[in-house]
Amino acid sequence: MKKICITLILTILISPIYCQKNDTVKIKLTEELEKIYAKKYINGFSVAILNQDHILYNKGFGYSDSKANKKYTTTSLQNIGSISKTFIGIALLKAQELGKLNLDDPINKHLPFDVSNPYFPNKKLTIRQLATHTSSIKDPSRYDRNGYILKEKENKYAKTKSNFRSPNEKLPLEEFLQHMLSKDGKWYKKNNFLKTKPGALFEYSNVGAGLAALILEKATNQSFNKFTKEHIFTPLKMDGTGWSFSEVDFSKHSKLYLNKETELAFYQLANYPDGGLITSSTDLGKYLTELINAYDGNGKLLNTQSYQELFKPQLKDINYTERKKNTYNDEYNMGIFMGISAQGQIGHTGGDPGVATIMFFNSETKIGKLLLVNTELKREGIKEFIAIWKKLEEYETKL
Repeated sequence: MKKICITLILTILISPIYCQKNDTVKIKLTEELEKIYAKKYINGFSVAILNQDHILYNKGFGYSDSKANKKYTTTSLQNIGSISKTFIGIALLKAQELGKLNLDDPINKHLPFDVSNPYFPNKKLTIRQLATHTSSIKDPSRYDRNGYILKEKENKYAKTKSNFRSPNEKLPLEEFLQHMLSKDGKWYKKNNFLKTKPGALFEYSNVGAGLAALILEKATNQSFNKFTKEHIFTPLKMDGTGWSFSEVDFSKHSKLYLNKETELAFYQLANYPDGGLITSSTDLGKYLTELINAYDGNGKLLNTQSYQELFKPQLKDINYTERKKNTYNDEYNMGIFMGISAQGQIGHTGGDPGVATIMFFNSETKIGKLLLVNTELKREGIKEFIAIWKKLEEYETKL
């Protein structure tokens, strides 16, 4: 009884001191990030630092719409690039739990059209190979030339890129992929594939990621966006997240920028599962908290075995022609669409027109952080991006 009372007294006495100290640290971090933002190569961004229990720090800086003087906040929305692929990994493992597919299934077991490497026609491609970027599928030029679709045909003063297509050119995911990967497809070429056998070599493939999402659709008889909403977004209360403008509150969507002054026209991705997730730092923080818990065996989206598979390093030196040991190199090793660095950082990076993102957690300290930027990064912008990330690193163990 005495021990309980002493513990209670200490808790009451220490908690206010701890809270005051933590608030001071947050204020200092905000001031430091404001100084970096003052370099003004980035229009708007948001950051979060978190652990397995909750988000420790979450803050927006700059503008989501500079002309309207609208601030970038923790609930501002934007697409997050290739961090989206990690959601394909979770979805595939959930579908495997439901008995709809197996990661080692040949992909043609589920596809409505045949996909095979023309240099190795008798070697079957598997879902696992897609999920570890070893399927031998490359990203052909048509992926970039036909993959970005304008939201509106007319965009007034907002700039478009030369590879942005008109809204009426948007293709369903299945048709887009079939054009590139089926021998009967109008964009099909042999060099859409590596001249190495499937499973042998790491080759990052956005097209392969989209194909994995299509396989999930065929195996579950449910669209990828609806499957992920049911099994990921809703359970995690990621209420502001979706795969299209119609699935989110568009009034909260940030403008995207080619540079500090130039607004970029809104666009969507034909191959949307590979990079088209629209979310905020608040919602993505909920997801990263789940990943940290899952790494410790306490995740709620998947069972323990599935999560072990998600985080298990799948590749070896033999799978690479070059293997960089940078702290945040998400291609050093792969789980199931989950990047694993040589330094034990787990997560992913992302980039698309007007978008730069990074999300990792430290497998030792169980602390995660993320950064979402609404501006395309050139030389000075990259320096600012790195400075923001390094500042988060500096403070991540102080909160």
